[in-house]
Amino acid sequence: MKRLEKILKKNKYIKIKLKKIATNHLELKATINGIKGKFILDTGASNSCVGLDLIEYFNLDTEESDTKAAGAGATDMETLLSQSNHLKIGSWKTKKCHLVLFDLSHVNTALTQHHAKEVHGIIGADILRKGKAFIDYNKNVLYLKKAKK
Repeated sequence: MKRLEKILKKNKYIKIKLKKIATNHLELKATINGIKGKFILDTGASNSCVGLDLIEYFNLDTEESDTKAAGAGATDMETLLSQSNHLKIGSWKTKKCHLVLFDLSHVNTALTQHHAKEVHGIIGADILRKGKAFIDYNKNVLYLKKAKK
């Protein structure tokens, strides 16, 4: 694995530590519009998400959405969209982070029932794709490719 890490570093990938929590999810810290938060890494989530109750916390501009969210046992949830946010994970960053906002209380209830702490949102496949991600599950590390300037 040291060889892979060396190759990724040479190819301008940034190493981001992940924390395995009580539910076996991987958690990471990130900032949205300069505000720190805790997020679950979810390769199965098509979009990155933030709780509806955190619009002011993350200084989000939102717009109506016809999209219904589903996940973690909940379906048909109302959503809002927030576009062109600044997202920073470690030293990796983008100024074009689009977020889906919906009620994450069911996610946080499931986490706290398993003695894990609540999260602000979910980092999904959209960001992983944008960052050309590699995940080392054995070492709990995420690698994202530094964006070209």
